[in-house]
Parts: sequence; C-alpha cells; structure tokens
Amino acid sequence: MPTDFFHAVASYGFLQNAVLAGLLASLACGVIGTYVVVKRIAFISGGIAHAVLGGMGIAYFFGGRPLLGAIPAALLSAVIIGWVSLRAREREDTIIGALWAVGMAVGIMFIYKTPGYSADLFSYLFGNILMVSAENVWLVGVLDAVIILLVVMFFKGFTAVCFDEEFARVQGLNVDVLYIFLLCLVALTVVILVQVVGIVMVIALLTLPAAIAGQWLRGLRHMMIGACAAGMLFTQSGLAVSYTYDLPAGATIVLIAGVTFLGSTIFKTLAERGH
Repeated sequence: MPTDFFHAVASYGFLQNAVLAGLLASLACGVIGTYVVVKRIAFISGGIAHAVLGGMGIAYFFGGRPLLGAIPAALLSAVIIGWVSLRAREREDTIIGALWAVGMAVGIMFIYKTPGYSADLFSYLFGNILMVSAENVWLVGVLDAVIILLVVMFFKGFTAVCFDEEFARVQGLNVDVLYIFLLCLVALTVVILVQVVGIVMVIALLTLPAAIAGQWLRGLRHMMIGACAAGMLFTQSGLAVSYTYDLPAGATIVLIAGVTFLGSTIFKTLAERGH
C-alpha cells in the first residue's frame, strides 16, 4: 500500500536518500532532456552513457568512487563525440558506436581485475537507487546546481543552437563551442541518472519526460518545467510501486515512464483526430 511506503520513507535513511536522489535527478533530467529531445541527440546521449562504465571501472579498480570516475569519462566522451559530429559528420555513428563498445569493454575489464565481488558496480548497469549514499545525494545536488546555473547563463545560446544554427552563427555565436558545451551538460546529467536507472536505461529517463511535456506544452521553458514535474512523478511513483511489490526500482521507473508516454501519445493522436 502507498501508506506503507510513506511510513518506510519516514523510518529508513536509505529510502530518504532514494527519494531525494530521484527528485534531484528529475531536475537535471527535465532541463537537459528537453534539449536532447529538441536537438534529437538521444543516440549521442546513449553513447556517452555507455562509455561512462569505463571511467567507473577504472575508479573502482583503484579504490575510488565509481561516480567520480564516471564524470571525466562522460565529459571526455562528450567532447570526442561533439568534435567528430562537427568535423566529420559522416563518421558520427561509427565513433559513437566505437565509444559505446570500448567504454563498456574497458569498464568490464577493470571490474574483472578488481579483487572481490563487484555486484555493487554492476548495479550501475541497471540502476539501484536504493543504494544511493548520502554522499552521492550531495554530489548529485552539486551537479544539479552546476547544470541549472550554466543553463540559465547560456539559455539563449543553447536555444539558438538547438533551433537554428545558421541564425546563431549570424548573431555571432560560437555554435561549435556551445554545442560541445551542451553535450558536456548532457554528460553530467547522464552521470546523475546512472544513480537512478542505470546505464542501460538512461536514455529512457532522459527523453521520455521531455517528450511527454513536448506533446502538451509549447515553449522551451514550459517544456523544461513539465519535464521536471513528469520526472519527479515517475521516480517517486516508481519507488513507491517497487517498494510495495518488491520490484527493481530503476526498471519500474522506466516502465511507468514508458507506459505514460505511450498513453499520452495515443490520447494526443485521438484528440487531434477529434478536431
């Protein structure tokens, strides 16, 4: 029952951390996910997400926090993909696929060579929000603040790059730098979402809330607010359902998001046909 979940949240620290991590992740997810949907760079986001495992595996091997290893790996992948996308667009898919595979391979190799059982690291593949520590909640909060602050500072530039690159160039904006910078913010958001739903399902939570918001709202700011709200709804309802019925939290969150997107799409289509 939902009341049991609320009582558990009030009683257990690990559930409180999970709730906070889900809410904080939804902020970055909604803001950056809107750019990902509008710019149609979901595949790039997936490449960054899977390359992250390499950094996590290396950090784990040397006794560091996997999340701290994920940050440089994600940023490096974003810069490489961005540069290739701008300079050799015909090779973009190949580079993304290569980074995707090599990052995963490097991560698995270092995990394999790390003494001891590595179940906690493998949970990053499929997500385990219930294992988020208080320290990681603080780290997610800091990354959130950095992402939102930078989006506020460069909002007009990012918007111009996403909607009309030629106009942005005419206005004197450095489109290439802004594009790579935006990919770096996507990379930081991916690191945050890995805590919630895992590497494999990052793309779903990064795109579905923004896609749903885009079906009903107009204007980038409104889409971002709607996507943040939808992300919070999915993470919290997913946590409640997974706790009540003993299901994996990350998969439950993504499943709820996916079913909601499907229902929203069908309803929107029927509504448009009705007119």
